[in-house]
Amino acid sequence: MRIVLIADVFPPLRSSGAVQLRDLSAEFARQGHDVTVMVAAPELDKPWRLDTINGIRVLRLRTPKTKDVSYIRRAVGEMAMSFAMLRNLKRSPCAHEIWDGVIWYSPTIFLGPIAKALKLRSKCPSYLIIRDIFPEWTVDMGLMGRGLPYRVFRAVANYQYSVADVIGVQTPGNLSYFSTPAKGSSARLEVLHNWLADASVTGCSVIIADTHLKGRKIFVYAGNMGIAQGMGILLDLAEKLKARADIGFVFVGRGTDARRLRTDSKQRELDNVLFFDEIDPDEIPGLYAQCHVGLVALDPRHKTHNIPGKFLSYMQSSLPVLASVNEGNDLVGLIKENSVGAACTDNSATTLAQLATGLLAQIDRDEMLPVRCKQLAHSMFDPAVAVKKITTALEYERQNIYSRNAKKPDLRSGAIAAEEAAPEYSPKL
Repeated sequence: MRIVLIADVFPPLRSSGAVQLRDLSAEFARQGHDVTVMVAAPELDKPWRLDTINGIRVLRLRTPKTKDVSYIRRAVGEMAMSFAMLRNLKRSPCAHEIWDGVIWYSPTIFLGPIAKALKLRSKCPSYLIIRDIFPEWTVDMGLMGRGLPYRVFRAVANYQYSVADVIGVQTPGNLSYFSTPAKGSSARLEVLHNWLADASVTGCSVIIADTHLKGRKIFVYAGNMGIAQGMGILLDLAEKLKARADIGFVFVGRGTDARRLRTDSKQRELDNVLFFDEIDPDEIPGLYAQCHVGLVALDPRHKTHNIPGKFLSYMQSSLPVLASVNEGNDLVGLIKENSVGAACTDNSATTLAQLATGLLAQIDRDEMLPVRCKQLAHSMFDPAVAVKKITTALEYERQNIYSRNAKKPDLRSGAIAAEEAAPEYSPKL
């Protein structure tokens, strides 16, 4: 299939979304599909740039800046994003290309217009990969009320849902959000788990053996440190276990809460905690090879379900997980059912500390624990599984389009009608 994958992140950005899209596009190519990534690129000084990265075409389209700017500027930039991408796409070598399937990745919620334009021009099905139910989670967190800004963002989100023929959500718990027609979509729903490709250990700029945490059992957190993560409880955990000279905590990444967390750690005099700046995603396996437990935190005010990308990276590196998440989150059952760590939902550092010590004891006696982590990564979170699911869904929708076109009555001469009714693509992969 000729696939176009639309997003606002892609390497060299280091976000989990960028890594996911890199791995997904690479797997599409590995399975023999012709994939082009269209990505928003505010850093460009020209309308477009076409790169070829490991056999994948990456069309970067200039857009307004939306990262590391004020909330107002970000909102304006994201609203203009699709239209800027469409305008600059018309100037690029890909301006008139036809696709067999349009895929786009959310967040952001603002790619609906370009997805619809490409879908209509190519007369092909579309697939929305949704990893973040916005703006609902901001309301849950108390960051936004249900006033005018919320209604605007909800309308934008509902518009992108209406564009999709298939919506892939990341956990079964997210299916209920789309169970009412109020979302304005008749799309088929399915669970599309997160994915992460295997990565080899190639070294890491963070060397724990060169720090005062050398020789300790290391709990590691690598990724975004923002409001949604509610990471304060992880510092509470470190404080609870401060007397344990055999335990250390390592936090690696960036985000809106990173500076506050560092300051808080110093004020509490947590000598069992180290912070490091964001590292390249290719260094993550080397970091985890030095650690013993992966940490996951989500603010307890969340009401939607989320399986963070860092959970996948822990599983891939055979690291058991210690998680503090919101009540009812599917991640709790996933950890328990597969025996790959421990999780709590009461936002209690005391409970988390008890689970942490129990998990360390389990690591010493359960030699199959890392094996189960790796097996879960391969069985549920392999990019090959995601690509197969997406292409199966797109092919099913293509066949529906083909059938609808074939059934349309036409009173003109048979030869002309048959030629014009035929789709512009082969009905088979």
